[in-house]
Amino acid sequence: MRQFITIATNAFMELIRQPIFLLLMTSSAVFCVFLASIPYFGFGDDPKLVKDSVLAVTLLVGLLGAVLSASNSLAREIRTGTALAVLAKPVGRAQFLLAKYAGLAAALTVLTYVNLIACLLASRMGYDAYGSTDWLALGMFVAAIALAYALGGFSNFFLRRPFVSDAVLCVSAMTTLAYIVINFFDKEGKLQGFGTGVDPRMARACLLILFALWILAGLALLCSTRLELISTLAICTGFFLLGLMSDYLFGRRIGAGPAWVSAVCSVLYAMLPNWQLLWAADALEEGKTIPWTYVGTAFGYVVAYVGASLAVALVLFEERELS
Repeated sequence: MRQFITIATNAFMELIRQPIFLLLMTSSAVFCVFLASIPYFGFGDDPKLVKDSVLAVTLLVGLLGAVLSASNSLAREIRTGTALAVLAKPVGRAQFLLAKYAGLAAALTVLTYVNLIACLLASRMGYDAYGSTDWLALGMFVAAIALAYALGGFSNFFLRRPFVSDAVLCVSAMTTLAYIVINFFDKEGKLQGFGTGVDPRMARACLLILFALWILAGLALLCSTRLELISTLAICTGFFLLGLMSDYLFGRRIGAGPAWVSAVCSVLYAMLPNWQLLWAADALEEGKTIPWTYVGTAFGYVVAYVGASLAVALVLFEERELS
């Protein structure tokens, strides 16, 4: 167990030390808040457009982050011989692969958490044709990220610590602090009840997106056992696009038409991840909610799919020549 925790921790720290990880985290969070600061002229649906947009940004950034992180965590280590050096010690391949996935899932959780803070803030900042931009919240959020970068630079210059990983942790902490402070004030700077105007359903919607990213991480890790970054990105993008259309392409043909067509569609429908089950933007309409029972059922689906993906990845990894 100690080796598993050590490998997972090292994988997590290695991933958050990547400049691309910090860039994805900060750019996506700032972009989510920016999307809530511009007029849409959506005939009263402006807040709903903001929520859909920020959730889409969170999902797409997570897709890119999952593929880049998986390739960096496994494919690069296989290519450079680091994986062989670790496996030369009393560490099994299954333990190594599962620990890598745990570190990858933890890194994606941190990425999604920062985006969750931005999404919750965006749900408060969104306005219709009769509203205006919340400049106070926008300024405080951007200032918090700038301060986090400054703290990372301070620790790097004076304490000789890695800048990127410290900046990632500082961004996570400072955005949380900024969110707490912002929610005590309205856009005019007057005191208000904490969380006024925030849509709490965004938290459950982002949790479902995190589940989707865990599935993508499993698929990306599977591909990384044999393929490099570009190939992994292409395959994961294909899974993503086909999964979005799986209900239309295969789901409606199950039980209809010839028996062999229904059987093939059933197999393909089960093999492809159904992202529509984890995309809850439609439940953010007025009067709707996302039940915790549905979140629990979705978590069971994620556990089953990730387990299957890692099982296939382990088979491919066991047969992979590392020397």
